[in-house]
Amino acid sequence: MEIVDLRIMRGPNYWSVEHPKIIVMKLDLENYKETYTNEIPGFFVRLKKMFPGMQAHRSAEGVEGGFFRIVRRGTKLSHVVEHIALELQNLSGMDCGFGRTIPTSEEGIDNVIFSYSEERAGEYAAYAAVKITEALVKDAKYNLKRDVDRLHQIREDEHIGPSTYSIVAEAVSRGIPYIRLDKNSLIQLGYGVHQKRIQATMTCRTAAFAVELAGDKNATKEILAEAGVPVPQGTTVYNIEELKTAVQKLGYPLVTKPLDGNHGKGASINIKNWKEAQKGFSEAVKYSSGVIVEQFIQGFDFRLLVISKKFVAAAKRTPAMVTGDGESTIQQLIEKVNKDPRRGIGHEKELTQIKVDKFTRDILKDKNLTLKSILPAGEILYLKSTANISTGGTATDVTDIIDPYNVLMAERIAGIIGLDICGIDVMTTDIAIPLNEARGAVLEVNAAPGFRMHIAPTEGLPRNVAEPVINMLFPHGCPSNIPIVAITGTNGKTTTTRLTAHIIKSNGYQVGFTTTDGIYIQDKMLEKGDTTGARSTAFVLKDPTVNFAVLECARGGMLRSGLGFEQCDVGIVTNVAADHLGLRDINTLEDMANVKAVVPKTVKPDGYAVLNADDELVYQMAKDLDCKIAFFSLDEKNPRILKHIGKGGLAAVLENGFISIYKNSYKIRVDRVADIPLTFGGRARFNIENVLAATLAAYVSRIPVEDIKTSLRTFLPSASKTPGRMNLFRFPHFEVLVDYAHNAAGLKAIGEFVNTSDATRRVGIIAGVGDRRDEDTKELGRLAAEIFDEIIIRQDKDLRGASSEHINQMLQDGINSVDPDKPVIYIPQEMRAIAHALENATRGTLITIFSEDVSEAIKLVENFKVIQDRRELVD
Repeated sequence: MEIVDLRIMRGPNYWSVEHPKIIVMKLDLENYKETYTNEIPGFFVRLKKMFPGMQAHRSAEGVEGGFFRIVRRGTKLSHVVEHIALELQNLSGMDCGFGRTIPTSEEGIDNVIFSYSEERAGEYAAYAAVKITEALVKDAKYNLKRDVDRLHQIREDEHIGPSTYSIVAEAVSRGIPYIRLDKNSLIQLGYGVHQKRIQATMTCRTAAFAVELAGDKNATKEILAEAGVPVPQGTTVYNIEELKTAVQKLGYPLVTKPLDGNHGKGASINIKNWKEAQKGFSEAVKYSSGVIVEQFIQGFDFRLLVISKKFVAAAKRTPAMVTGDGESTIQQLIEKVNKDPRRGIGHEKELTQIKVDKFTRDILKDKNLTLKSILPAGEILYLKSTANISTGGTATDVTDIIDPYNVLMAERIAGIIGLDICGIDVMTTDIAIPLNEARGAVLEVNAAPGFRMHIAPTEGLPRNVAEPVINMLFPHGCPSNIPIVAITGTNGKTTTTRLTAHIIKSNGYQVGFTTTDGIYIQDKMLEKGDTTGARSTAFVLKDPTVNFAVLECARGGMLRSGLGFEQCDVGIVTNVAADHLGLRDINTLEDMANVKAVVPKTVKPDGYAVLNADDELVYQMAKDLDCKIAFFSLDEKNPRILKHIGKGGLAAVLENGFISIYKNSYKIRVDRVADIPLTFGGRARFNIENVLAATLAAYVSRIPVEDIKTSLRTFLPSASKTPGRMNLFRFPHFEVLVDYAHNAAGLKAIGEFVNTSDATRRVGIIAGVGDRRDEDTKELGRLAAEIFDEIIIRQDKDLRGASSEHINQMLQDGINSVDPDKPVIYIPQEMRAIAHALENATRGTLITIFSEDVSEAIKLVENFKVIQDRRELVD
């Protein structure tokens, strides 16, 4: 078996709108294309033995054990690969359950689709699943543990931590979108101007000076002492001599810790002699040049959490420990504790497995113990010097029993230090007694405190401490989203996008939009190129100046990685026509319609899908939508329109020479088509469709009709405003039209415009595209022969796997099917082809250039026009 293609979907996509994070693996079964699992001796037994957890896989059966039943009856190996890829991730602490196996049009090749938690993990699982399946077929040995360990490591490297995750999950539950900004824990909550950022549990509101102050433990202790907060007596030392002086002054027991450390790193507690003091100093200086030496406070370790000046939770923390039974070794006791299903590797579960590290071995050595020692029954052995959950410690929620004095103290400390999210470490015998009465003390103050002990305590009530964080960043009623208009279709996407963005911008919004030309922020191109995929969408949604997004969504981007957003407010589909068929398993118009339908399927329930009622495939998309529907049509008497408005629906139509909106039974005239520059006096009917779609998008976005009218009249088609979209240049004696049309539907639409011109001679510069079907290329030639009196065939720079001879022959075959005597010239280089047409243009000629390099083509035409205009002045 061989993986011939693998794509990572990061948003709503052709295969699943509800499951945006999926792997799409194109798998060639090769010698196994006709092999079914029930035909392989012992396969089922080996599979079940290796993956007993697959008993939970329901598959198409819909019941537990369903997948195993299917394997017994017989299923394709691609189906097995799908389930192994899912189970590998589950075994590694990543909950993944969605999968599909879909045959392609190529015999023996299937699309294996499965969900992932982390991209790299999903990709690794895909390749591993194929190898494991082959090993199971051949009854060969396989090291499954190696794959599971590797996936565990990927998860730890890639997955956001539990604290960050809790905040993100709370945001999502409130309808607040998020974008991961790096591979660590830097997260953007909300879009555009409304965005807020978090990293772990630090937020964009966390004051830098407060973080610095909390990191300086000595300064923190001094400030708190002055404010009447009980703190341990201590000092900061930088060498052994100063350590001696501190020990003599403070006496034992002591604590040593780095001056600017965190998470308990380098800390040593309950130091009772000089040897231990020296060792504690050595551990601390690994993390900081300064070492805090202070009195060891007897009692238990508590963490108090304050968010936005309010106390929200408290937990008692216990270091990793084992309890002797008089029979088991320490190693066996650790292994027993680690079997607790709540314990996992790193942060994958609420508790972390206890690891025997240097700190553990040092503790054992100090107590004259080894891992082979047997602890007496009932004896407790602490294996770490600190109570951190990440090193195997446990937590007990004590929020409900904390004394009011301690609550007030915690809130005062957060205010004194200036932290919006503040973790306060307290040592005391009983948190239900005021700290000053229990002779406890505040040990330190933490910026970015972990939430894990609060959201999933070992004992006690879990606390949703993420909720007050979201309430702080996004108070109820405070917006987090910006309006999103998403536009797709075979033709007209870019023009509709630009026109919509122009209308919205003209009404005071700061618009970011994406097109096949580039990314624009407030009408300034910030990135050039075909920017219609998920990455370009994220560029706009991450921009802090944007308060309205208009996004062109092309087929390629949706099939490559899905959409870059989960929901939009308006989704426009202009049309569906034959283009790019035969690529990426999209072989029919119906397949292409399903790709385009992804956009309207993401529209919010209170948003609008704006659909072309004149296009059968687009019209049919309305059946599967849960949002509001608005149709547009060039025919006001279209039965679909009449039926829709009869039910109180919304529509826009070409009506008696006007762009009009039907709302219920009322007609709202927006403007005369002849007065809208983009329609070229009504000759460019395809642009009328684009105007109708943009008008509806603006109307449902609450733009007043008068403002829509003004914007339609001020949108002037030109090489700068709409490059490559109906760019008409008028020379003294002839005209030149530059357009990006590259498929039959686009060429036909331009042909309708060309045929309305007064030209006495029509010249077309065309090219075939290498990755199109032969019938599509022939159709281009056929249409060109019907439209133009003379044809120049040029060549794209990227032939996309085909030969120029083959492409040109297909075009010629199409031309010959209409007129074998049609004048045809072959000039491969685009600029030379354009130059030839310009230099040989006669009076009354209309040259239509279908360009690959639009910017260079426009530049050449403009330069030639300057020369012609000068000659005209001289003459």
